[in-house]
Amino acid sequence: MKKFVLSIFFLVSCSTLFAQVGNDVPIYLRFPTIPAFMVYKAPDSTVFTRENLKRKGPVMFFVFSPECGHCQSATEMMIKNMSALRHTEIVMVTYLPYDEMMAFYKKYQLNRFPNIVVARDASFFFPTFFKLKNFPSYYIYDRKGKFKQFYEGDVDINKLVVALK
Repeated sequence: MKKFVLSIFFLVSCSTLFAQVGNDVPIYLRFPTIPAFMVYKAPDSTVFTRENLKRKGPVMFFVFSPECGHCQSATEMMIKNMSALRHTEIVMVTYLPYDEMMAFYKKYQLNRFPNIVVARDASFFFPTFFKLKNFPSYYIYDRKGKFKQFYEGDVDINKLVVALK
C-alpha cells in the first residue's frame, strides 16, 4: 500500500513539474505562425489586424517603447538601411499611450515608408504573446507567416537583413 501511495504522489509531482515547464515556453514558439492581433494604427487609430498584412515578403514585428534610447537608435538604423528592408513589412508596436506613439511617429517621419506600420497595442497582446523581456524586440516571420527568428536589444542591421532573406 505504501508503494502505491508513493507511486501516486510521484506521478502527481512529476505531472505538476512538467506542466510548469510547458508554461515557460512562449506562446509564439508553441504556435509559430503570425497570430491574430488587433492594434490601432498611426496616425488615425484605424484598426490593423493580421488580415491587413500584405505578406508579399517577410514580416517583422518590432516591439518598442517610444522613450527607449535603444528603440530610438534601432529606428534610426532601420531608416538608414531602408533600401535593404524595403521588401519587409515592418509592424512597429507599442503598448504605451497614443500621444507618446504619435510623437515617435512624427519625430522619425515614419509615414514616409509604405512598408512600416506604427501601431498601439491597447490590449497588451504582443508583450504577452511574445513574453517580452526587453526593448526593442524583433520577431521575424517568413512570407508564408511561419516564425523564423527572434532578437532583442541592440542588433546589427546585417543580422536582421540575413534573417529576413
